[in-house]
Amino acid sequence: MISPLTPLEFLRRNAVAYGDCTAAVDGDRRFTYSEMQRRVNAFGAALQQAGIAPGDRVAVLARNGVLPLEAHFAVPLIGAVLVPLNIRLQSSELATILNHSGARILLGDADLLAPLLAARTEIPQLERSISDYETFLSESSKPVVPHPPAEEDVISINYTSGTTGMPKGVMYTHRGAYLNAIGEVVEHGLSYRSVYLWTLPMFHCDGWCFPWAVTAVGGRHICLAEVNAERAVKLIEDEGVTHLCGAPIVVRTLTDYCSRHGIRFESGLKMVIAAAPPPPAVIRAAEEVGIHLTHVYGLTETYGPHSVCAWHTDWDDAPLEKRALLKSRQGIPYVVFGTDMRVVDEDMRDVPADALTVGEVVMRGNNVMLGYYRDPEATANAFRGGWFHSGDLAVMHPDGYIEVRDRAKDIIISGGENISSLEVERVLYEHPSVLEAAIVARHDEKWGEVPHAYVLLREDAVVSEQDLIDFCRQRLAHFKCPKAVHFGALPKTSTGKIRKNVLRQQSRAAVEGAS
Repeated sequence: MISPLTPLEFLRRNAVAYGDCTAAVDGDRRFTYSEMQRRVNAFGAALQQAGIAPGDRVAVLARNGVLPLEAHFAVPLIGAVLVPLNIRLQSSELATILNHSGARILLGDADLLAPLLAARTEIPQLERSISDYETFLSESSKPVVPHPPAEEDVISINYTSGTTGMPKGVMYTHRGAYLNAIGEVVEHGLSYRSVYLWTLPMFHCDGWCFPWAVTAVGGRHICLAEVNAERAVKLIEDEGVTHLCGAPIVVRTLTDYCSRHGIRFESGLKMVIAAAPPPPAVIRAAEEVGIHLTHVYGLTETYGPHSVCAWHTDWDDAPLEKRALLKSRQGIPYVVFGTDMRVVDEDMRDVPADALTVGEVVMRGNNVMLGYYRDPEATANAFRGGWFHSGDLAVMHPDGYIEVRDRAKDIIISGGENISSLEVERVLYEHPSVLEAAIVARHDEKWGEVPHAYVLLREDAVVSEQDLIDFCRQRLAHFKCPKAVHFGALPKTSTGKIRKNVLRQQSRAAVEGAS
């Protein structure tokens, strides 16, 4: 009476229930659910024809499209393990990941594969690469032989960004993928009427499990190879998009374009936003163009989102500043059975729920990774005390909602006072000329560390360093305000997160150069 939980069941069911309904749109091509099922089966059969067996790793290096979407079903269908590759990494970084994962076969976009394959000798175990996906689907003359999965079988390995060292392979299971997909369905109101626009890379945490979640309800996937505001807005309007996800930069890209062209989404577009909490200026801009933001929080190690700022109807009419403060909280765990989250001190004791005492966020449950692939030492360290340690510092509010104050490594200690970089960034975003902002610690002979601001201005905006410092001093205690401001583009990860490790290096170099 018990069958293993696996997201493979989602496509099997809806190939019947919604067989004639559109499952995916990729450019000019449209596929129904029954067609998608046939293509997935052909994909699996072709992999078996190529010698891929249960447990083998299959890597994909592709922009958002039907290849990575269908790979989320075809690879685990035959018991193999999907390794989604970050398309913005350098060839040497990709080679390192391919070697570590032991992938036997690599599929992807021809232009993305070319530079990597030029250094093929650096990936000795890679047996084959495929850039013509459609031809590959027709290679096998035999039907696919599905491999019955166990719940704890690894379904994919997602590599961390590696901004502070060697990327680690985060192992997801069939059970975790199933439950996290259901969590997305419940928390964000997905249904068979949902139309999901892929502005989030599918390679990032398996697209936060949305390849499985949208399929689970028979919704429609709208593939977008790269985030382009004009193209995204046209798809939203033409396809009747209801949901999308992304980092704050995606929100700003869309809202800036809509504001300049007088566009407003009257149907109530829902957007799930992660990374840094949305400051009031971002929330205001989104609301003005008809985008409803939901803030989630998590890591690669938690299949993407682990918690959500679950909204209360009596908050709807609160002033913008109040709503922004509420939305900046990371909230409570997703509706996934067995999921939990705490804020603890160094002795693993819960901090008081006073919204003041800072501790580390720790998690456990069905949406926490199985462990790091081929790295038992890092796995043991991450799960010390029986909980996954996030490295994020937060407070617990009296209502049970957590609020992340900073990454442990991003806290600035100035004259013995702790300064939250997020708090200062939130103020900078309120300035009408600021498009992007980041705060990092800068060495100071007197105070030890002081805040250093990196700012990208809006197009045609003119503002001085002192203008921004004065703007902050009017809103924050003076010791929290940046002592220097650097203008220009901010380095980012492939998912739009600002690379503060790079900015810290730049700030350190600036101090050393000045001395």
